[in-house]
Amino acid sequence: MPDFVNLSVYKFTPLGDLPALRERLLTRTNELQLKGTILLSPEGINLFVAGTRESTDALVTELRTLPGLGDLTPKESPSAKQPFSKMLVKIKKEIIAFGIEGIDPANRPAPKLPAKTLKQWLDEGRPVTLLDTRNHYEVRMGTFKGAVPAGIDQFRDFPAAVDKLDPALKDQPIVMFCTGGIRCEKAGPYMEKAGFTNVHQLDGGILKYFEECGGAHYDGECFVFDYRVGVDAELKETDSALCFTCQMPLKVEEQQDPRYVAGEICPHCFDRVANKAAVSDKL
Repeated sequence: MPDFVNLSVYKFTPLGDLPALRERLLTRTNELQLKGTILLSPEGINLFVAGTRESTDALVTELRTLPGLGDLTPKESPSAKQPFSKMLVKIKKEIIAFGIEGIDPANRPAPKLPAKTLKQWLDEGRPVTLLDTRNHYEVRMGTFKGAVPAGIDQFRDFPAAVDKLDPALKDQPIVMFCTGGIRCEKAGPYMEKAGFTNVHQLDGGILKYFEECGGAHYDGECFVFDYRVGVDAELKETDSALCFTCQMPLKVEEQQDPRYVAGEICPHCFDRVANKAAVSDKL
């Protein structure tokens, strides 16, 4: 059995009295010796925590007692070590930063497509555009075969990316996806607001797809925002790493590049760092 359970879950639902809720959850997570981050906002909750099976189960039980959170369905993955260094409970304006007013996933969500249904569509060769809403450095680690990348550096850039999509897509079936589903909760309603009439979001994102369908129709791994860097289609940690200097995720072959020095530099920042050093030497 793995030593730790990595728990992730979000829910768009109105939450009130956030300072009191923050103190309650901070006290409880510390009692349970959990580590990670819980984000609270008026629009809902988003969390990534890790601990023992007993402690993560206890947290889920606690959360389900809160109004609007009774149906929480967390995603889990195992790890041999604790991926987080401390426990944080924060109050934010949004649980996923988007910056667009009028997007209300709790009351006006885009239709969700179950992972097994997407696999069936792809098995059948059904005409559908797969739209990857993640950042470019995530996409380069792996994505669905034939997917269209949004081409963004951060999620706040997504609305501008939508403006650049082919107008012909507005009446065609689109399935958007991200790591765990939360970004698509806002991306989907935004696309509908922008005039796209047949948009679905992959329910639970890539991680849920891996859990239920494995790696069918997917190339590579999935970037995750913790020490593991990437997980494969079996939700196991890969050998990818982060560059110490530029924080770019690196596949195994990139770590074998002569320009990669663990803890120092990688092929993506080598020229920039080398040029900066050369200028400094001249001063």
